Amino acid sequence: MALIVQKYGGTSVGTVERIQAVADKIKATRDQGHDVVVVVSAMSGETNRLLALAKAIDDQALPAELDVLVSTGEQVTIALLAIALEKIHCPAQSFTGSQVKILTDSAFTKARIENIEVVGLRQTLAAGKVAVVAGFQGVDDQGRITTLGRGGSDTTGVALAAALKADECQIYTDVDGVYTTDPRVVSSARRLSTITFEEMLEMASLGSKVLQIRSVEFAGKYGVPLRVLSSFTEGPGTLITLDQGDVMEKPVISGIAFNREEAKLVVRGVPDVPGAAYRILGPIGEANVEVDVIVQNVGLDKTTDFTFTVHRNEFNKALNILEQVAKDVGAREVLGDDHIAKVSLVGVGMRSHAGVASRMFEALAKDNINIQMISTSEIKISVIIDERYLELAVRSLHAAFDLDKA
Repeated sequence: MALIVQKYGGTSVGTVERIQAVADKIKATRDQGHDVVVVVSAMSGETNRLLALAKAIDDQALPAELDVLVSTGEQVTIALLAIALEKIHCPAQSFTGSQVKILTDSAFTKARIENIEVVGLRQTLAAGKVAVVAGFQGVDDQGRITTLGRGGSDTTGVALAAALKADECQIYTDVDGVYTTDPRVVSSARRLSTITFEEMLEMASLGSKVLQIRSVEFAGKYGVPLRVLSSFTEGPGTLITLDQGDVMEKPVISGIAFNREEAKLVVRGVPDVPGAAYRILGPIGEANVEVDVIVQNVGLDKTTDFTFTVHRNEFNKALNILEQVAKDVGAREVLGDDHIAKVSLVGVGMRSHAGVASRMFEALAKDNINIQMISTSEIKISVIIDERYLELAVRSLHAAFDLDKA
């Protein structure tokens, strides 16, 4: 008998009928002899509806009150799911985050988990019941309700699995696993049976929306085996583990991630003196704008061209800051482009295989796709290209690295 934590997202519990289907899945797991703790999100669209109500009154509402408001979405779901389980003769008990005592810091709307008390959950399991826990929420040391930020239910599930030392944390979504790339772009994309935490973390940070980044970090830190499964179809899903197996035997590339939400900024003709990079990026950081890829080139005239990318939503904000920064540092001009995209190859196999970058560049060159920027890590190569060529680039690379073959 295993202890399994299952997490169901908003689409999985979006209607009463879907909640009843989830209850059937949980009962099937329980009937196999396993102890089950279930974490659920609010019903699909409910969090947005609640936030819209608050905005209609005050678009500058206090974050602490917003947390009280949106946490009710998960409270509705846990009650409905517990009712559905009881109806099919599967004993269950619902818990809000504060009832479990998922202790967090006081960063309202984006709190981080500090500790979880699991005595009550273990007592519930020992009594032969399924514990149904509200995801996304906790409580600070003053007893105030907090939420973990969008996608926080994944983090709740993984954190509970770590605290309970569960055998597996199963994340049920509207896809049946992690694919080599988005099947909507490459029809021959293949579901991966396994992937490492390192690879999944890179995929998530580079644009893959299957799992929330924080949940993958948490799972990797505490060694919680994660499995991504579909709420709507049966199948083995994708197992995410620490074990890399024999890296020599692994495929060179596990997957291709991409992000359409990139924008590029260039500060040209910056005097090449110590501290120039800080004088450019300092004000950007102080404005809470996250920087991604950075490239610096020093010319023969002893000036530097400084290029970096930001999220497209931050493009105009960053551009306005740079206009003033350019004057302060004596730069020649500032340029911007918010029609770029990032394409990334990810795979721990890169550590033991040479020539991955040249093979990537060759594939892109054959399709006449120009590379504007390059960024690498031990298991990743990312390129910035014109947004118009994004899907062509993904398809070309998927074929070049034989990712459609098992």
